[in-house]
Amino acid sequence: MSTMLVMLMGGGDSLAAIPFNPLFSGSCGVDKDLTPASLRVLLPGLVLGVLALAWLARVRDRLPARFALMALGVLFFELFTAPMWNNAHLGRWAYLYRDVSWVLTLGWTVLFLVVVELVDRLLPRWRALPRFLLTLALITAVTVPLETVLVASGIRSYAPEVHEAALGGFVNGVPLAIVYYVPVFAALVLGFYRYWSLVLDDALLIPVRRIRWGRGLVLTTVAVLLFELMVEPMVQNRGFPAWGYLYRDLNLVMTGVWVLVIALTALAVNRFFLLKPMAFRMVMAVLVATAIALPIEYGLYAAGMRVYGPSAVANFSGFTIPLLEAPIEIAFAIPCYMALVLATIRYWEIVLDNRF
Repeated sequence: MSTMLVMLMGGGDSLAAIPFNPLFSGSCGVDKDLTPASLRVLLPGLVLGVLALAWLARVRDRLPARFALMALGVLFFELFTAPMWNNAHLGRWAYLYRDVSWVLTLGWTVLFLVVVELVDRLLPRWRALPRFLLTLALITAVTVPLETVLVASGIRSYAPEVHEAALGGFVNGVPLAIVYYVPVFAALVLGFYRYWSLVLDDALLIPVRRIRWGRGLVLTTVAVLLFELMVEPMVQNRGFPAWGYLYRDLNLVMTGVWVLVIALTALAVNRFFLLKPMAFRMVMAVLVATAIALPIEYGLYAAGMRVYGPSAVANFSGFTIPLLEAPIEIAFAIPCYMALVLATIRYWEIVLDNRF
């Protein structure tokens, strides 16, 4: 989990040299002016998006609430992975935070909702896992050519760290590793969406009063490892046991720490909030996990065991925690990540318990 914090943070010895920028500054190293090339992409996208929403409104109940859930999941992910890619030429009105664009957020949201709805309607008798895997495959198949179009139009580009670390290199400006990045991104967002859809629908679920530790630890380890591998280019883990390094700076010790944080969170929620509604339990889980993880991450940062890459440093806002002089982005990144990963883990636990 810790590696994802780099997405919002600066770090290392270079922090002192970074000039202060207001939190919502328009200065983020990309040209935000709309261009003819980007307009030729945005206009057809707008038409297709409106048509897709019209269809969804006819076939899906509570669409505004479902749209908001999916958009929130996408936005959480975009916020803490922002330094991995640059979004330019969308128009100055199209940005929420630095180069995070609400236009792309809505585009992802519509795409995800359409694919989810098509798979659910066409294959209603399939179990949850094969439907989920098919959804990931379809989203990836659609995203690769779309990403090529975005790159060709000058809207999308990638951080130098991604260029350096991307296995297999680039084709038409798009890293071959996108076939890994997109499924991980989609898996977290869809897990978040599926969990909160159960809350929205007030689904009848089998009550489970005990934690199945073996299953939960496997799910958590897989979720943490997949995400840490994705964002590994943006951070260096220093001073950890040499035997723990799996790939570049991906370290098993850090993975174990964050798995333990999530396990302690599950224990606390099961002990104190077991009989509370699903929504309340998840909110408390995010708060508890953040309370445990925050001092750990600050300690690692202060000890110099987490050193962030130049692209992450460039996204540093300039605000720091009083006394600690640590980036305030830590306090925002952790709950964003926890909201996605905890909901995803819990969704799959529900699927297994209820044999969906």
